[in-house]
Amino acid sequence: MRIATWNINGLRARVDFLLLWLKERKPDLVGLQEIKIEDKNFFYEALETEGYYALVYGQKAWNGVAILSREPLQLVQKGLPGEDEMGARLISARLGELNFTTIYCPNGKQLTHADFQRKLKWLDSLSQYLKKEQHPSQSAIVCGDFNICPSPLDTWNEELFNGEIFHTQEERIRFQHLLDYGLFDIYRELQPDDHSFSWWDYRGGAFHKNEGLRIDFLLSTSPILKKTQRVIIDREYRKKRVNLTPSDHVPVWIDLDD
Repeated sequence: MRIATWNINGLRARVDFLLLWLKERKPDLVGLQEIKIEDKNFFYEALETEGYYALVYGQKAWNGVAILSREPLQLVQKGLPGEDEMGARLISARLGELNFTTIYCPNGKQLTHADFQRKLKWLDSLSQYLKKEQHPSQSAIVCGDFNICPSPLDTWNEELFNGEIFHTQEERIRFQHLLDYGLFDIYRELQPDDHSFSWWDYRGGAFHKNEGLRIDFLLSTSPILKKTQRVIIDREYRKKRVNLTPSDHVPVWIDLDD
């Protein structure tokens, strides 16, 4: 079973890019973030043609999350309880015994901006929600764009950015709270010393210079981690294709034992 997360950065602009990726990589379950489209305008038919069901929690022009699956899903939750003002940033579903949640954490903007404190509160709410709704002994995945670099290995320049947005102790503590609860960062578990990234700025040739951040994660409970054969940061999908412009994020995916 192949499970993926991808901040698509606007589905209208990248639906053909997404469809190409689905054809080539053939994932079974996908969490999408920043779809920037309302539920009623989602590309259900195009995805059905490729063999995917979709659960969507969209928002016009901003935010928005969705789950794609080759098998029918049972919707569990739309929206993080208590955080409606922050927009469409969480959707959770059940597939068999698997609890699957995809999230788009607030960016936070700047340390002096009010959104930074809202980001920290949102992460606290996420921890509370997970502790209430599922137990670490269950099969569960929480994936998405967390907008946090948990360690120096997850940024291209820790010395330059330490203490800045995505690199603060406050953010890293909250990420650690998720791990302390019983989640594992699958990429870091399987690649403990790797210095790879999942996001690069469009500007300044950042991708070609490999000046990026690893902010997109597949977090799982122990039962899923034990089944994981490999984890891939799909750099090929940060490159332009003919007439197709990529997201500034790449897909991250895992393969599980059947």
